[in-house]
Order: sequence, then C-alpha cells, then structure tokens
Amino acid sequence: MGKRTSQRPSYRKPWLSYQDQVSLLQSRGVIIDDVQKAVEFLQHVNYYRFSGYCLAFESSRHQFSAGVSFQQIQDAYLFDRSLRDLLTEALEIVELDFRAAIAYHFGERYGAFAHTNRNNFFHKFDHKHWLEKLHTEAKRSSEIFVSHFKITYREFPDLPVWVIMEIMSFGALSFMGAGMLKGDQKAIARKYGLQPCDWVSWLHHLTYVRNLCAHHSRLWDRIWSIKPQLPAAKVWKPPHLPGNHRLYVTLLILNYLMVRCPTITSYAAEWRTRVQALFANPPSTTNAFQQMGLTQDWHNHVLWT
Repeated sequence: MGKRTSQRPSYRKPWLSYQDQVSLLQSRGVIIDDVQKAVEFLQHVNYYRFSGYCLAFESSRHQFSAGVSFQQIQDAYLFDRSLRDLLTEALEIVELDFRAAIAYHFGERYGAFAHTNRNNFFHKFDHKHWLEKLHTEAKRSSEIFVSHFKITYREFPDLPVWVIMEIMSFGALSFMGAGMLKGDQKAIARKYGLQPCDWVSWLHHLTYVRNLCAHHSRLWDRIWSIKPQLPAAKVWKPPHLPGNHRLYVTLLILNYLMVRCPTITSYAAEWRTRVQALFANPPSTTNAFQQMGLTQDWHNHVLWT
C-alpha cells in the first residue's frame, strides 16, 4: 500500500508565467531559437500537456539530451495530433460497424427489446446497472428520433435495440459485448474472422484508445494500459509484431477490421497511405519506431498490406 495521506508531502510547485516556463525549459537544456514563438505555442498548449512530449527527449528526468530543441518537441506534438486524427477516423468506422453488427444480430435473434431481458446475457453481467445507464442516456438525449419514440410509444425509456444503439456510449457498447452469451459473441466475432474472446478484448481496447483520442491524450509513445488479446496466428507474434502494448498493434487491429468492412475498403487503403506518409517523418528521437512498437519493415506486415 502507498503512504498514508498524512505522510505525503504537499504540492508546492509554483505557478509559472509563460516566460518562466520557457526559462525553465532552457535551464534543463532545451535549445530555443525564438523565445516569442515558444511563448506563443505554450499559450496555446498548456505547459503540463507539452511536458508529456518532452519525456521522449530527456536523458534523465528533467534533463534533455544534448542538442534537443523546442522545435523538435513541438514537431512531436504536431505529429501526435495528426496521428490522433487518423486513429479517430478509423475508430469511428470500426465502432459504427460493431454497432450495426450487434444491433442486427440481437434484433434478429431476440426481438426489438432484446437488450432489456437479462436472460439474454451472461449470468454475472450487471444488467440492471447497465440498463439504468441506457435509460439515463435515453432521457437526456435531444435526438429527434428519441423524442418521437417518447411521445409515441409506451416502452420509453426503453428503446428498440437498433435505436438505443445510436445513443449508447462506446463504453456501454463494450460492456454489452463482454456480457453477451458466448453464442452471440461467436456469431458477431465470426464476421471479423475472430474468436469471441479476441473480439471482446479488441472492443475493450478500442474503447480505451477512443477515450484517449477524445481527451486529446498523447498516443505516439504511450504504453497501453488496456492491451488487446491477440489471435494465435504467427502474424500476431514476434518478430512480426513486437508486442501488444504500443501503437503498432492498434494500427494493425484497425486495418484488419476495416478491410473486413466491404463498403469502406477503398477508404482503408487511402487511410493506410496517409498513415505511412505521416510515419515517413516520425518524431526526431533515436528510437521513435521502437516507441511506437514498429518494426523496421512495419509497412510490409501481411496484416497491413
């Protein structure tokens, strides 16, 4: 266990002006050619956020490797912003496909209000709490189709599964996927050529990554806290894939899923091209590829090409 609250020190770091923030970076070894431009950038990007991008350029805590410039760190931030945009695009496509697959299967097998029956889920699934959250989502929704249902049908705040799917959070969708009966998981996972346990794990992982994107969190050198379970095939193992804890595995998962959505295969090819163009100019650290979990010939991986 950690220290008791009374034994922890108080936070005493002072507020710093933009000029003082720049001076602090300079004292730690960052080369800043244009102080005014650095100040303007920190006025736009909170120093605490910026400091996260400094980590990859430090030789030890708060000490930078020789020759590191403010521009290099800023470029890493801009790289990450573009990367986040690309991931957000792909995540939207995969999420919508998952929603459609689940709504269709559940509606076909159990009927319009299938999700309201706890018997359609694993016995340990916290169905009551999950359904209450869906009711809350329905009551606070301002969507026209929800308002129409509310004044037209007696079942509200319950909505048909293909309707609630449109306002359900990705987190609630992931929770639903994990609570489904094995046969239902298997039916949906089959569409993507996956085992049920892998599909559930991917759904959980992608929900986590989507939340990081939504909060504009740093991605490029992050070690994933929620890692995806990987299929048994050799292409998912070293040396083809160094591990399941960094960016590369997520890129492969997103591409794997998108190429199994026939209506967007042309987009998937265009998306891969844009990812490769971005990675042609990675952050200027000595181990940028390793920080992203990439192999040297990552773009030739069979799951990418």
